[in-house]
Amino acid sequence: MYVGTMSFDLLLGDVHSLKGKRSVVRPIVAELQRKYAVSAAEVGAQDLHRRTEIGLAAVSGDAGHLSDLLDRCERLVADRPEVELLAVRRRFYGDED
Repeated sequence: MYVGTMSFDLLLGDVHSLKGKRSVVRPIVAELQRKYAVSAAEVGAQDLHRRTEIGLAAVSGDAGHLSDLLDRCERLVADRPEVELLAVRRRFYGDED
């Protein structure tokens, strides 16, 4: 069994309120969940208007499949025009960990 986690540090575009921030972050989280069946949530910088951190986790029996899945999730977030991807942190956990 392999577990992969990622966190995305994002700078949001033209956002001036927490309500505006939610309207940008929620669709990204929902699309990650719907399209790739991962667990995803906003996990940091909840009190800042223009910054956010989104975390996700996935489990697979195949390390290669998990790596491909995390690559696709990263591309989805990076391709969103309303956010700038500042940093990505990725971790793998295997049976030996």
